[in-house]
Amino acid sequence: MKNFKLLSVIVLALCFVLSACGSDKGSNQSSSSGKDSDSKDKEVTIVYALGKDPTQGTTKMIAAFEKEHPNIHIKVQEEPNDSGKQHDAYVTAFNAKSSEIDVVKMDTVWPAEFAQAGYTLPLDRFIQKDNVDLSAYNKGAISATQFNGKQWAMPLYLDAGVLFYRKDIIDSPPKTWDDLIADAKKFQGKNGTKYGFEFQGKQYEGLVCSAVEYLGSYGGQFIDSNGDVSVNTPETIKGLKELKKIVDSGITPDNVTNFEETDTESSFIEGQAVFARNWPYMWSSSNDKEKSKVVGKVGVAQLPSGDKGSASALGGWMLGINKYSKHPQEAWEFVKFMTGEEGQKIQAIVGGKSPVYMSLYDDADVLKANPFFKEKGFTDAVAHATARPVAPNYQEISSIIQIHVSKMLAGQETPEQSAANMEKEMKAAMK
Repeated sequence: MKNFKLLSVIVLALCFVLSACGSDKGSNQSSSSGKDSDSKDKEVTIVYALGKDPTQGTTKMIAAFEKEHPNIHIKVQEEPNDSGKQHDAYVTAFNAKSSEIDVVKMDTVWPAEFAQAGYTLPLDRFIQKDNVDLSAYNKGAISATQFNGKQWAMPLYLDAGVLFYRKDIIDSPPKTWDDLIADAKKFQGKNGTKYGFEFQGKQYEGLVCSAVEYLGSYGGQFIDSNGDVSVNTPETIKGLKELKKIVDSGITPDNVTNFEETDTESSFIEGQAVFARNWPYMWSSSNDKEKSKVVGKVGVAQLPSGDKGSASALGGWMLGINKYSKHPQEAWEFVKFMTGEEGQKIQAIVGGKSPVYMSLYDDADVLKANPFFKEKGFTDAVAHATARPVAPNYQEISSIIQIHVSKMLAGQETPEQSAANMEKEMKAAMK
């Protein structure tokens, strides 16, 4: 009897312990399940890869984003400043199917390549779900983010080619390319100048941008909106002829086919040219009293027109999401903020970058921080920004353009031969 009573006590105690343990386990599972079901309670870290930002723009944008999304933390992974080295680093990571990077800052000519290779996520479902109005963005920038009918990135900021001119020499900028030739011939030599016109004519990416502008102003293009090579056309040949005409007219430096942006800038702020094609950044250096001889003497205008108007090559950067990211929704929230109105305003005011969200060009705070944005020449150039050829193998296409446009400028090919050769080689490359 004593043994039976003892056994009963032991069994009752054991049941109590098991019941308590079961209750605790059930409680913990319920709590964990509740937390997992609500992603807003999760602490997530997003890795953002980009080249060094010398301004505080990126830092301020990230701080504002994290304040609005306390559960999402942003870790910056700094890449080489050289865009080519950045490109190669990303490709290496993507080929390894690495999920280390979530959001990547891309040059404006990379989205199609990354899309074709399967490196980045299409953003259409995010855009549609959140009712993002793409019409609020710069048209040229949006076109550069699209490939095969899908959206592969969102534009972060932009650049566009503009014409700088000496206001102390000429009252108003030329309207057409032929007007530019005439004015440059007439006024070169005035007020200490040596040249009528300078631009980027070296065999590198800058020459592709110059070619895009001449072709675009006459209705020509390298690749059409369907992704087909369309360079050997009367419109393209007309644009190439105008570019060749300018180089042969005697208004450019003899070594203009060796000019990059920095060469153009150095010569212009030294007071050596009446006109210069460059990116908007040269406005600041032209008015820097410590290094410029033309402070207060510089005007800016959209580039001259051809038969079809003015065209400015689009520059700038985009944001895309790594296909292998483990946090695509959180990555999209970050992309949406950075490229949306709030993030764009911070970037424009603190970082001085040209917004892609077009209403900000009328924002009083943005204009106070960037008086240059008020310049009609700049706003017109932005409005006429034209994307470079959209191709999944852009680097190869760019090389073909550089080689044959350079040969044309050197007199080794006629514009007709250059267009025909580009057509043949680009079609082969696109296969």
